[in-house]
Amino acid sequence: MASVVPPAEAPEKVNILVVDDLPEKHVVFTTILEELGQNIVSARSGQEALKFILEMEFAVILLDVNMPDIDGLETASLIRQYKKSAQTPIVFITAYVDELQARRGYALGAVDYIPSPVVPEVLRSKVRVFVELFRMNRQLQRQAAQREELARSEAARTAAEDATQRADYLSQASQVLSRSLNLDDTIAAILDQCVPVLAERAILGMPDKDGGVRRLEMHPAPKADDHEMFTPQLREAADQVIRDKQFRLWRHEGRAAAICPLLAGDEIRGALALLGDEAFFDSTRIALIREFASRASIAIENARLYSAVQDADRRKNEFLAMLAHELRNPLAPIRNAVHILSAAEKLPPKLAWARDVIGRQADHMARLIDDLLDVSRIVQGKVTVKPEKLSLATLIEHSVEASSPRLGAREQVLDVVLPREDIELEGDQVRLSQVLSNLINNACKFSPERSRIRLEAQFADGELQVSVKDEGAGIAPEFLPHMFDLFAQADQSLDRSQGGLGIGLTLVKHLIELHGGRVFAASEGLGKGAQVTVCLPARLGGEGTQAAPAAPVRIAPPKHGASRILVVDDLAASAETLMTLLEMEGFEVRIAHEGQAALAVAREFRPDVVLLDIGLPGMNGFEVAHGLRSQPESRDALLIALTGYGEAESRTRSAQAGFDFHMVKPADVTLLLAMLADPAEARKTAVAV
Repeated sequence: MASVVPPAEAPEKVNILVVDDLPEKHVVFTTILEELGQNIVSARSGQEALKFILEMEFAVILLDVNMPDIDGLETASLIRQYKKSAQTPIVFITAYVDELQARRGYALGAVDYIPSPVVPEVLRSKVRVFVELFRMNRQLQRQAAQREELARSEAARTAAEDATQRADYLSQASQVLSRSLNLDDTIAAILDQCVPVLAERAILGMPDKDGGVRRLEMHPAPKADDHEMFTPQLREAADQVIRDKQFRLWRHEGRAAAICPLLAGDEIRGALALLGDEAFFDSTRIALIREFASRASIAIENARLYSAVQDADRRKNEFLAMLAHELRNPLAPIRNAVHILSAAEKLPPKLAWARDVIGRQADHMARLIDDLLDVSRIVQGKVTVKPEKLSLATLIEHSVEASSPRLGAREQVLDVVLPREDIELEGDQVRLSQVLSNLINNACKFSPERSRIRLEAQFADGELQVSVKDEGAGIAPEFLPHMFDLFAQADQSLDRSQGGLGIGLTLVKHLIELHGGRVFAASEGLGKGAQVTVCLPARLGGEGTQAAPAAPVRIAPPKHGASRILVVDDLAASAETLMTLLEMEGFEVRIAHEGQAALAVAREFRPDVVLLDIGLPGMNGFEVAHGLRSQPESRDALLIALTGYGEAESRTRSAQAGFDFHMVKPADVTLLLAMLADPAEARKTAVAV
């Protein structure tokens, strides 16, 4: 049986660079050289050739002398400046060679001149020589490198294997230590990784502020007759490491402990003691222990920082909720008092003016509080949108309606220009109305009185662009990139004439991005006005498209058929002003300032509606709500949470406690009166929602 000889491996292709500005020349060279079976790279200019030389290695370069941008001789000079191509053979292709040009070419390292038009056999023959020389040189280099590598690997095989094992161990340890940011889990992982690779037993101590040990963990757990870790000498050595923040190798009667400080910068976070036989801790083992201790320090610090961030975030959320509650509480009686004054048939002009000022400022404060909390929720990723089919015309109508009072107060004119087509989009009507109202209010605030503001919408290629342009203060070029940054404000003067917290445009940006859109601003400079544009996905309205329903018209309750209302609020001003307002509308009202009193009044009064604050002393509002639902006299009452707590958690707890509605102070008085006019209908609405 004949033996089968395996085919020889095909030689590796090498690169040949052809540099010529004429496309037809490249076709000719490629056709001639393709017989060689190598990789032909074409460059149309000297600059392109230099780009290829930086990326690839070439066996030979065929270079046209006459090129429009950088001629062949200049290109050759630049090629020789690169170490990578300093020795690459260069063959000039030219129709005419004079003696001066030839001397210059050879001085630049040219190996040959080939006249154009080229003779195919001559070109192939010369290029083949350079290809074979390049391949032979490459083979010699590889053989030399192989011999050198073999010598190195043979000389350091054991060391390399040990280093690989150490690297694998440290890599695995890093993965294990990074799996959790819980401090207890991190400590357990550190001790588990130490035994048995680094020591027979691992002990981790964490100091308190006074330098004493507040926590001591060890692995494996000590046995009843095992007192090694309790020796005074070992304790003293560990205390010394914590004080000096320096590694120490402790030895005692053939036993040893490598004690490493766990540091975060210059701060000591603990000490890791690894126990074993004295001979076990050679220089290689100690180096590995110190490297592991460094990674353990990072893991403990990450866990500590994560815990601190969680605590800070929790405290911040609690603070913001409490801040909103405390700020909204005084706004409720202010708005109630304004509503009471508005019901007066005739007031002296100065009192009417004062009432209107108080009302506007209370509304402004309520908006600032809501914006601040909205930003907090957005930063935490807790804001969601509820998309529905919207009509552009209806959205603009709602937005303009919300901003009309501010425009009227400054005698400003708002020009609204909408497309002729019916445009519809998917979005949260409340949030998008908030965005556009915010932009109109900003334009109003930064524009002079009796100026014009333009709101224009355009639709093209599936995108709706709504721009609000004013004739106001304008934006400095250096501030434009920071327009939408949180708390960014161009007005940093002490007088703060324009007011605001610098969060309105941040809200706009986040809300638009939640809708899959984008927002940008433009201005020609200070004093030349500004334009803010939001872009949203949209489409042309089809047949049968229905515009979004208009906001329901709220009608004040009739003066007759009054129902019984129990107001529970520990803030006397809030409770009393609300009672006065409701009594003016014809309701019978009782007040309670704390939970037990509310339950007692409810048993005697049998209310149809209970307006209940959540932040009460003693029993909180959730507990009171549960009590009201548990006693027959108030079980069926319409239960409305009227509170300064507006975050999602409070709303969820309200529903669980039995509330029918959750309203945030200062409440919309018109909406509240509409609900109180017909509690049964209001309850149906709550069930439907």
